[in-house]
Amino acid sequence: MMKVRPKVLFLVEGNTDIRFVTGLSEISSLTLALPAVIYGSSDLKDRIVASGASVDIHPIPGGRLKFQAASLRYVLRRAREFDLILCQEVLRGAFSGTLAGALTNTPVVMYMGISPVEYFRCRRERGQIGPFQAWIGETLIRTFMTFNGLLATRWLCMGSYLQQIASRYSSRSGLGLYYGVDTELFHPVSEAERLALRRQLQLPEDKFVIFLSSRISHEKDPETVLGAAALARRNGLDAVVVNLGGGYQDFLRLARQVVGNDAESWVLGRPAAHPMHELAGYYQASNCLSQASLAEGLGLSPLEALACGVPAVCTAVGGLNHLKGYARLTPRRDAEAMAHQLLWVAAHRDEARAQALEGRAYVLSEWSREKAFNDLAAVFEKIVSPIRSVATEPV
Repeated sequence: MMKVRPKVLFLVEGNTDIRFVTGLSEISSLTLALPAVIYGSSDLKDRIVASGASVDIHPIPGGRLKFQAASLRYVLRRAREFDLILCQEVLRGAFSGTLAGALTNTPVVMYMGISPVEYFRCRRERGQIGPFQAWIGETLIRTFMTFNGLLATRWLCMGSYLQQIASRYSSRSGLGLYYGVDTELFHPVSEAERLALRRQLQLPEDKFVIFLSSRISHEKDPETVLGAAALARRNGLDAVVVNLGGGYQDFLRLARQVVGNDAESWVLGRPAAHPMHELAGYYQASNCLSQASLAEGLGLSPLEALACGVPAVCTAVGGLNHLKGYARLTPRRDAEAMAHQLLWVAAHRDEARAQALEGRAYVLSEWSREKAFNDLAAVFEKIVSPIRSVATEPV
């Protein structure tokens, strides 16, 4: 860990997670620059205040195009005040960061948590865009990745799958763990504690609770989770599905479309829970996590479930494949296979929990919060220390 914390400008083109912000504030002197419209409408502002984290916040006004221009001007004006620029993701926002970094000779670290091309292709798969829009969009994405990969000092990727993708664009890619998993917060509980949590969270006490924690987005596949749960119910499993997130109302509407009005009796939705105080309880109260995806860079939700000793049933796609041996993996868009695994977990609860606890050991070893920010601090030190040494050499 560096004796003098580096001055870091964290440039975000969308929203970001409070867990990453608080962790960054512990290893750096942090300035956060992000879109004013998102900062004003999300709960991030209140969460930062409540956390007590030391963060200098600079909301940048404007919609997509205006933000692009304004963020570039902002970074160009202030880049030399910082030891490095940290960019969340590798597209538009990173473009402002890498270009300004190159022009001001300021190191830039990019953090990649998704596979942009694969995620974008899911829009075409869902019929949200036509072939021409798909071609234009993918071309722009690849152009941004190529440009940013050439200019970035370091390209950190959340897991080995994303690093393989990044290596096509940069020889300076490496592994990053984002905010990792707080294994003191996400931990196993006893059956008595689980029952108490269900009462506290007003969840059914006598049902097989399937937790779906991911947001509703084009790259996710909640339809398969709903279809799998419906099939499992037809095979005798008294299950409910619980979705947590800002889009839970959309999930409830989707459930009625996928499985009919009967969904109202066994599909539940709740607003987003605070990830540092409330979220772990929903995992611990559940019998199983189910995450189906059309594309996935890594998937932190299954890691959080496994840290709680809760079995995870996931699609074997993208970065989720690293959970082989710890989670129950199923083919893409295969509700029948996912239903089979849900039934297996319900019928083999001790064996399923033992497998999940092996997953917890994996999380403790490779994906803990402590390791995530220690590793990131080491990256910062490797970049900043030589620059500081040169700056302090006598003339």
